[in-house]
Amino acid sequence: MSTNRNVAIVLAFPGLALAAALFSALFSGLACADEASIQKALQARLPNMKVESATKIPFGGLYEVILDGELVYTDEKAEYFFGGNIYDIRTLPPRNVTLARTNQVVAAAFSKARDLAIKRVRGNGERTIYTFEDPNCSFCKALQKELAQIDNITIYTFPTPLLSDDSVEKSLAAWCSKDRASAWETMMSTGAKPEGSMSCPHPLDGIAVLTQRYQIQSTPAIFLGDGTRIGGMRTAADIEKALAAVR
Repeated sequence: MSTNRNVAIVLAFPGLALAAALFSALFSGLACADEASIQKALQARLPNMKVESATKIPFGGLYEVILDGELVYTDEKAEYFFGGNIYDIRTLPPRNVTLARTNQVVAAAFSKARDLAIKRVRGNGERTIYTFEDPNCSFCKALQKELAQIDNITIYTFPTPLLSDDSVEKSLAAWCSKDRASAWETMMSTGAKPEGSMSCPHPLDGIAVLTQRYQIQSTPAIFLGDGTRIGGMRTAADIEKALAAVR
């Protein structure tokens, strides 16, 4: 039915406009109810995992599910679920739908977790990256030299003490400093632990949750602002190239 014909019918029978609005609201309500029931059913079947959301996707009769931070899919009866990539092959090259959505989920999670990170801004700060770094990691120290060459960027660094107890102490000392950004950069340049207290509210437990959820088992780990993971140690040129590809 064309748009013009729809308009003509509504003008001729104004009651249809209300009916259409009610139908639309009812349909939307049913869709939400279906998603809620899918989430509830999966949570009952998987009590030891956190079913964070269930969203119907526009193909295959499938629902996208965020399960303990991981994107998986289930059927409309919530009897099966599967992981893996779905590709859109309507255009070439094929688009990895699952990866695109996973990156969106990661980006949203890191955006919400910015209070757990040490923030450094260079230039106008219009571009964003997230790094996970151990203060005793030699590659993290090398990464700092590369990041120093990049302008117009905001760097959110999550202190990630994986290597030793000394890594924990240095992370806490930097976090408890009045100027965290300066303390972190000086520490990564010299290797010396910042002076001062190590007793203050800190984010290490929250960061540990992130590292577990996104399988960060070594440092450095670098993510772009759109959630794309670009690996570990990278040169300034590599990072610039990756940033340029972000839409």
